[in-house]
Amino acid sequence: MTTTPNRDHPVATGAAAAAASASTAASAAGRKTVLIVHAHPEPTSLTRTLVGVAAETLGSAGHAVLQSDLYAMGWRAVYGEADFPVRADATRLNFVRESGHAFEHGHQPADVVEEQRKLLAADLVILQFPLWWFGMPAIMKGWIDRVWAYGLAYGRHGQGNRFRYGEGGLAGRRAMVSVTTGGPAADYSPRGINGPIDQLLFPITHGTLFYPGMSVLKTHAVHGVGRMTPEDVEAAKAAWRLRLAGVFDEAPIAFRPQNGGDYPDGHQLRDDVAPGRVGFEAHIAG
Repeated sequence: MTTTPNRDHPVATGAAAAAASASTAASAAGRKTVLIVHAHPEPTSLTRTLVGVAAETLGSAGHAVLQSDLYAMGWRAVYGEADFPVRADATRLNFVRESGHAFEHGHQPADVVEEQRKLLAADLVILQFPLWWFGMPAIMKGWIDRVWAYGLAYGRHGQGNRFRYGEGGLAGRRAMVSVTTGGPAADYSPRGINGPIDQLLFPITHGTLFYPGMSVLKTHAVHGVGRMTPEDVEAAKAAWRLRLAGVFDEAPIAFRPQNGGDYPDGHQLRDDVAPGRVGFEAHIAG
């Protein structure tokens, strides 16, 4: 399906223009806007503690901090017919087509429009969550499913897969995953039984965040949360504050852009690029 986003759409234009204006003014003053999307129902969890640390640290530095507390919001995680109140095709539900139609014509649910507004206003997006069964909680996956609309996060300019992996609709923004795990760091080490944390999260860092164009920072992980002492918690908070202090200066992961020459057909790496390397690591330069 080819859908050309409506430039008069309030999310496609009004919110984006306002976000760009606010971002320009903030940048001139050295201030940024940060969106923290988090998913944990327990207020005393380490996840929520780290959210509080981030909000305080970034706010104290003069940045504007927006939050999407998915459990507190009662976020509807199921992506389905309710997301398309006015259908392009009432006979068959095609998610790509209906997503583009809803985005183009302003028929998205109000909660989705509000989250897209916050997303477009952000210079940095932080996804803070506990690792549940080797991925993000379902409620956060549902946030991605519903907010990442065709015409915004993918299908840029109505040209399908042409503008992705470095050139999507969210280009110009930074993104970071901050994750907590129950298992110790050894489980997630290069030879750990659970697999390296960076590879486990590759579908999120590369597939969800880099795909629509964001510059993705190295994952921040806190391991063994179920066995942490109060001293361990304080150390984790201090490490997070230190990381956040340089979050707008650190170099992002060197994911290879689709249209940078390494993927001539837009699908596979050239034979002379990363020879002998396969899998996730081949798609990171250096």
